[in-house]
Amino acid sequence: MGGVSAPTPDPQAARVVVVGGGPGGYEAALVGRRLGADVTLVERAGLGGSAVLTDVMPSKTLIATAEWMTIADRAPELGIRVDGLGSPEQVRHRIDLGAVNTRVKALAAAQSADIRARLEREGVRVVVGSGRLDGPAHVIATEAGGRESRFDADVVLVATGATPRVLPDARPDGERILTWTQLYELTELPERLIVVGSGVTGAEFAGAYTSLGADVVLVSSRERVLPGEDADAAELIEGIFRARGMTVMSRSRAQSARRTADGVEVTLADGTHVAGSHVLLAVGSVPTTTGLGLEEAGVRLRSSGHVEVDKVSRTNVRGIYAAGDCTGVLPLASVAATQGRIAMSHALGDAVTPLSLHGVAANIFTAPEIATVGSSESQLHERDVPYRVSVLPLARNPRAKMLGVRDGFIKIFAHETSSTVLGAVVVGPRASEAVYPLTLAVTHRMTTDQLAEASTVYPSMSGTVAEVARMLHHRADD
Repeated sequence: MGGVSAPTPDPQAARVVVVGGGPGGYEAALVGRRLGADVTLVERAGLGGSAVLTDVMPSKTLIATAEWMTIADRAPELGIRVDGLGSPEQVRHRIDLGAVNTRVKALAAAQSADIRARLEREGVRVVVGSGRLDGPAHVIATEAGGRESRFDADVVLVATGATPRVLPDARPDGERILTWTQLYELTELPERLIVVGSGVTGAEFAGAYTSLGADVVLVSSRERVLPGEDADAAELIEGIFRARGMTVMSRSRAQSARRTADGVEVTLADGTHVAGSHVLLAVGSVPTTTGLGLEEAGVRLRSSGHVEVDKVSRTNVRGIYAAGDCTGVLPLASVAATQGRIAMSHALGDAVTPLSLHGVAANIFTAPEIATVGSSESQLHERDVPYRVSVLPLARNPRAKMLGVRDGFIKIFAHETSSTVLGAVVVGPRASEAVYPLTLAVTHRMTTDQLAEASTVYPSMSGTVAEVARMLHHRADD
């Protein structure tokens, strides 16, 4: 079959320049072309940005492999035996990390290539290089060889993302002291991996490497892992971490990390030294906004370096928009993509609904996963919202029993008087998929009765969603 030729931009069309090819950037570029604009996208590392190349897709691919290891560990319990081996205790699984990381990088590269092919098919001009603003209406792209191109712009979208934060006395070297973008160069499983930081990234990698067979030490400056998440979910995950052999050092702040003769040594604020073969720094990220000419163009930045935007992704400078992690709105690829689409629709005069985070679902890819949507219990407390809560463990679910699933629960928060679903927490296998009906309920302000009345398959994990909703039923005479 013949290829489809790219549409030729109208010479009178609006000129759009997108700086950054991650979800916020490439989604905006596609919307711009659909609305008839002449679109140029400048990206230095590869289409898809860090979400595809060094962050979301690679990490979740690695975690998917780790998940298979936890499933395989349950095989003897389900009556599965491996021919040629005696007792269940003799069944062992070994990971080939070099092969895993080769696959991780190949999948990321393939996804990046697919995104580029689609952009070019839609008529987006892709420039490989670093972009910076030259005033509010011009962008300069510098290619690898130093060649510069200057593009006039009626609309500029900045979607440059963020980079891993490092500690002053713990500089990554790509070999023993690593950020999460550098893990995929490892060819052998670390003997003892010290993970500094117990937020989402730290917890995900600590859990994954434990499942892969590494000895993991998780250094947490807070009282518990995942301090920003639902307390019950975080407590359950920390208990599972410890049961799987992970060492969790709570209320321990890392001060420095240095190479030793055969590994690394992390020094804590209280003077304690922790030795390991490798250290992963998972202490947050910083927006990629320096050196882009933003302030020179008059764009207002917050003290953190994030670009200030409103709910349609506008900055304070007419014609300049921003999307994604560089704005600090919510560090999710789905939110970045939504911001980019909204920005372009608004800039080009299309109908647009301002960004709302009310129904945004988020997921932590530990084993089990933690998915959340809507208001958390702490937020409801802070806002003094009258609410009721209902929760059931997954272990009671018949489908969970069949699959050998013991850990996890479903929790729903509902308004005290209206019974509107305000928020939910799902902890369990594939929670990222199971949260969807609850996302619909929160987004469309459904009541718990409406959620409970929808039919569910028996047996299914989703049956517990309906059961938890039924527990929140208000009698008519209440």
